[in-house]
Amino acid sequence: MAEKNGQEGATGHGAAVDRQALDEVVRFTSDLIRIDTGNAGDGTCRERPAAEYVAERLADAGIEPTLLERTRGRTNVVARIEGTDPAADALLVHGHLDVVPAEPADWTVHPFAGEVVDDVVWGRGAIDMKNMDAMVLAAVRHWARTGARPRRDIVLAFTADEEASAEDGSGFLADRHAPLFAGCTEGISESGAFTFHAGGGMQLYPIAAGERGTAWLKLTARGRAGHGSKVNHDNAVSRLAGAVARIGDHEWPVRLTPTVRAALRELVALHGLDVDVDAPDCDVDALLGKLGPSAKLVEPTVRNSANPTMLSAGYKVNVIPGSAVAHVDGRVVPGGEAEFRTTLDELTGPEVDWEYHHREVALQAPVDTPTYAAMRAAVERFDPDGHVVPYCMSGGTDAKQFSRLGITGYGFSPLKLPEGFDYQALFHGVDERVPVEGLHFGVRVLDHFLRAA
Repeated sequence: MAEKNGQEGATGHGAAVDRQALDEVVRFTSDLIRIDTGNAGDGTCRERPAAEYVAERLADAGIEPTLLERTRGRTNVVARIEGTDPAADALLVHGHLDVVPAEPADWTVHPFAGEVVDDVVWGRGAIDMKNMDAMVLAAVRHWARTGARPRRDIVLAFTADEEASAEDGSGFLADRHAPLFAGCTEGISESGAFTFHAGGGMQLYPIAAGERGTAWLKLTARGRAGHGSKVNHDNAVSRLAGAVARIGDHEWPVRLTPTVRAALRELVALHGLDVDVDAPDCDVDALLGKLGPSAKLVEPTVRNSANPTMLSAGYKVNVIPGSAVAHVDGRVVPGGEAEFRTTLDELTGPEVDWEYHHREVALQAPVDTPTYAAMRAAVERFDPDGHVVPYCMSGGTDAKQFSRLGITGYGFSPLKLPEGFDYQALFHGVDERVPVEGLHFGVRVLDHFLRAA
């Protein structure tokens, strides 16, 4: 899996990314968007065309790709780039190739056209996360042209199935191909180092150092089937409806993790607030009200959550069914698993059963490491007016599966975005798009970080 491009004599410090890299990151983003890898979670997605596209561009740069499949057509690409310091721990850089589906009729520009309109690349995956895949390709191809090499070994992983269970993607790689990630202690991927406009001209760059755990639940209520006109005190639908309403109305208590606490400290300082985040009587909800737009970065992650999302019962209006089913999207802060289970038992009660439909661990990463410092330095080098802050993701990424290998994950896919460009709203949203300038900034920051880390 080592490089074959004759870079043995190159140093770990090279020239800034060239014009070709800036052009390629835009072209690669557009090309990847045009490959429809919509993943509805029903097994019909085929990432192989996108994986072959990635593999070809790596091979053109002398980087040997390995294509791996658990299920035919659900293809992953892994490659290793040798660093200059054989004693250094390796760094995993991973991005997924699948996207959530898109309905063309809802979009201003066709979601799989990959068009560039007014210096903006449009299409499904422009943010989540074919842009990052393109940045990585552009950066490593630049190294091949210029003879630059990173200090650490860099393991690249372009994965399938992140938008569903990851069983055909990062889960498969972690469980069945762990030797490919030998030496990797840290990793970077999506949802971090994007411009967040906090008001008053303040520009934040949140770097993810944690993820809430995934707890997708299936609730089942059982009762006595019968005619809809008869008295029935064992009605499964009523029982389920009561449990769902209690879950939806529940106010979860604040549970600050080290990552979220660190984020609040930095935000309090940046906003000039006289609040002691570490005080036992700190009113976190009141503090969020004082942070303005910045509150959006931490509000979803100060507590567990459980949102009812699906209901299913019956087949005819005048027939009381014997069972009813609901699904709930639960998210759990690091360390909050026991509280989550106990609370769900209380809210569902004795007449409704619940089980995990899909479950993944919560993650935390330290923010006082050399790697985090290198990410901060790379962002501030290219935007000296920006302020890097840590944050915890409300959802999850492939970092959960790679954590099985002992890899600490960070969200770091840098983008410079103009004011009014709602990055987080475009994840899985209509009219997903990314500015060309943002891609150029991203590949510059990523290149600098990867060579310096």
